Amino acid sequence: MSEEIINRVANSKLVTFNLEDIYPKGERVAFDISQWLLEGIVLRESDFREQAKQHDWSQYQDKYVALFCSTDAIVPGWAYLLLSLHLAPFVKKVTVGSLEELESTLFAELLQNLDVSEYTDKPVIIKGCAHKPIPQNAYVLLAQKLQPVAKSIMYGEACSSVPLYKKR
Repeated sequence: MSEEIINRVANSKLVTFNLEDIYPKGERVAFDISQWLLEGIVLRESDFREQAKQHDWSQYQDKYVALFCSTDAIVPGWAYLLLSLHLAPFVKKVTVGSLEELESTLFAELLQNLDVSEYTDKPVIIKGCAHKPIPQNAYVLLAQKLQPVAKSIMYGEACSSVPLYKKR
């Protein structure tokens, strides 16, 4: 018996949303401010300001920067503000926190402004496998953004998706 194999996935109306498709291009850099603290713990204002003034900020041109402190130092809020102002003319984005928190912030901003009208009344699969560092929070935000418009939402791949939501 020779029956034609029909690819039902290819013929379906399923729409795949891959977060990698909207991944912001650009290098990510973590900037540890503990290097500018006395013994990595004490922030001396005059020394800190001088370090910031002398630093070559242009090396961060068009990069995404996450400011953090790797020690248990108590860092006053103005220190991060000062560095962010020095970075502002050069970087695409600067945040306080880890690189993962930076990614989460980038995706939160992207998804907030994303037009999802093309997914209205369609079954959508949020692609789960990624080669880029997509934060878990981005998947959550995307699912919430799609829920009001999509007919259904699944997670994974078309051949092995997990159903998450179906409009009633």
